[in-house]
Amino acid sequence: MAAERLNAIVNQLSPSKNGLSTITQKNPDDVVITLAIRTPLAKAFKGGFKDTQLDYLVYSLLKKVLEKSNIDPQMVEDICLGNVNEPKATLILRAAALAAGFPNTAAASSVNRFCSSGLKATQDIANQISLGSIDCGIAIGAETMSAATGAPQPFHEEILNRSQDAVDCMQPMGQTSENVGKDFDISRESQDRFAAESYQRAERAQKAGWFDDEIVPIATVVKDPKTGEERPVTVTKDEGPRWGTTYDSLRKIRPAFPDHGDRSTGGNSSQVTDGAAALLLMKRSTALAMRQPILAKYVGATVTGLAPRIMGIGPSLAIPKLLGKHRLGLADVDVIELNEAFASMAVYCTEKLGIDAAKMNVRGGAIALGHPLGATGARQVVTGLSECRRQKKRVLLTSMCIGSGQGMAGLFVNEVL
Repeated sequence: MAAERLNAIVNQLSPSKNGLSTITQKNPDDVVITLAIRTPLAKAFKGGFKDTQLDYLVYSLLKKVLEKSNIDPQMVEDICLGNVNEPKATLILRAAALAAGFPNTAAASSVNRFCSSGLKATQDIANQISLGSIDCGIAIGAETMSAATGAPQPFHEEILNRSQDAVDCMQPMGQTSENVGKDFDISRESQDRFAAESYQRAERAQKAGWFDDEIVPIATVVKDPKTGEERPVTVTKDEGPRWGTTYDSLRKIRPAFPDHGDRSTGGNSSQVTDGAAALLLMKRSTALAMRQPILAKYVGATVTGLAPRIMGIGPSLAIPKLLGKHRLGLADVDVIELNEAFASMAVYCTEKLGIDAAKMNVRGGAIALGHPLGATGARQVVTGLSECRRQKKRVLLTSMCIGSGQGMAGLFVNEVL
């Protein structure tokens, strides 16, 4: 350990020109992921979690974290939940963690940066570990879209009068997708073809069992909408993939936002979904001392802002910013998880950055799997690391657009080769 720490200091003083060699080094103070799991993603309002409250979903996943990791819960110092729609998210997490078996010494907090909340929670825990505030923590992203409320209230008149960008923050997400389609000439055909590929990749992955090592089954209940009768169910697989989806079937779907345009549809936009994901993080030295399996190294994450009316192109700004900080190029990245909020933004970002389609969303993305807002940022890490293990690849890049005009990206190194 002393030699490794000395090498780390030397490398910081004399940085390599090769960013790839730098991020793949192993040092005692690295922040590492020792467990990465998620629930199945269920269709909101009609799927397996439609009657499951956020507290129970988080509680169930935290119990799975303890079960799968065999970690002493006393070692966990903080748990952070990324969530968008629940104003009492911190209270819910605190109660769920205590009930799941964590001691009252394990703190709890929540973060909300819209669609990147799960990645923001990961960054929050990782930063605390890196700074020495804690040695071990859990990042969760969770959302029950089945319980989501309506549109936000308008802003104060003075705010609206002072900034057009502030006014544009009120635009529905579907409108921003149509803005991207029009402003950057992303055709309906290109969006439908992209969506068809997402569905076909998800179908292939599901049939091949690629999701099996990332999903944990969740036992819950569903209510009959007519009688109110409850019956127990165990949700074991993603409900979003529609096997047999083709471009021809997607091109027949009517526009979803006709007041704003005719390119985005229910078939080429992300699905409304319930689900959760969790990551167990700690210092490498702690993981070795506790004999925890090291799955991956957390390298870093960054965020950027842009015009709210075209929020979807956020990844095209966040990705170069993050890679530049680590002296990397896209050629150094092996697997990319880009959130498919809408096909419009996914097509734009892919073309703008010159992303190799073979590397991106190998198992499909949010169009086929779903987008539980607070969960996606963590879910992408779980799925991406699993895909890295399958391919025996190292570098994972995740990114997503963020409502109100932001973009975020995260960088990880798989260590299970």
